[in-house]
Amino acid sequence: MLDSLIVPLFVTTDLPPGADLAGFGELLAETARTLDHDGVSYEAFLAGKVFWLDRPVIPRQRPAADAELRFAAMLGYLAASGPGHTPAGVVADVRRAVSAAVTARYGEVGAAPAVFAIRDRDVRERTPGAALYVGTRDATPDLVTAARSYL
Repeated sequence: MLDSLIVPLFVTTDLPPGADLAGFGELLAETARTLDHDGVSYEAFLAGKVFWLDRPVIPRQRPAADAELRFAAMLGYLAASGPGHTPAGVVADVRRAVSAAVTARYGEVGAAPAVFAIRDRDVRERTPGAALYVGTRDATPDLVTAARSYL
């Protein structure tokens, strides 16, 4: 069995109008495949669910304009390979990778993506039922097994 660290994550960002939620989830999952810390790369696996966090619309209020940014989120787990990782270090590595990938795909769309370590219980309790599953394709099987046991 591969030595790994499991970190529950919450990722949020603004996306441009018309952005595809599934495409956003795939971007996150594939970005987390290989992370870097101080010039040393390590494998990872991200599994979770993506969903829109649209602003609430109260009665008699206009719906969001078609040109407004949309707020997307992902709740899930990241399994990082190898010994010596800390949750704070892994989150910082994911944050750098996600920020670069979101900017490369969508451009400057508002605030930089936010990536937080959260409690395991929050992933289970706060993920909407209609959220879309995402996971890093063809990841190291031991990392997949470790992360999926949490889902």
